[in-house]
Amino acid sequence: QVQLVESGGGLVQAGGSLRLSCAASGSIFRINAMGWHRQAPGEQRGLVATITTGGSTNYADSVKGRFTISRDNAKNTVYLQMNSLKPEDTAIYYCYVVLGIRIFWGQGTQVTVSS
Repeated sequence: QVQLVESGGGLVQAGGSLRLSCAASGSIFRINAMGWHRQAPGEQRGLVATITTGGSTNYADSVKGRFTISRDNAKNTVYLQMNSLKPEDTAIYYCYVVLGIRIFWGQGTQVTVSS
């Protein structure tokens, strides 16, 4: 089994910053990619950012230039630095890890941006 533990969510004013972390543990033998999705109330879960083992990244258009994804392969940890936060970034943020053809999800962490 694989466990993902997220941290770093919270309440911040518009224009502020937060850093999310997600550490993977358990039966990890080959991580293909790690990343973050988010889900706002009444909306579907959608991609925020992803990063491969080789360091290639992909971002949702809505966060480009404001969010930065990074990872520490030795610690099986992925980070999401979120700057210039907007109220529309308010959502539950879920990290995920791709192992082979399987995807594992974290429990989610709430990010709330006040105007």
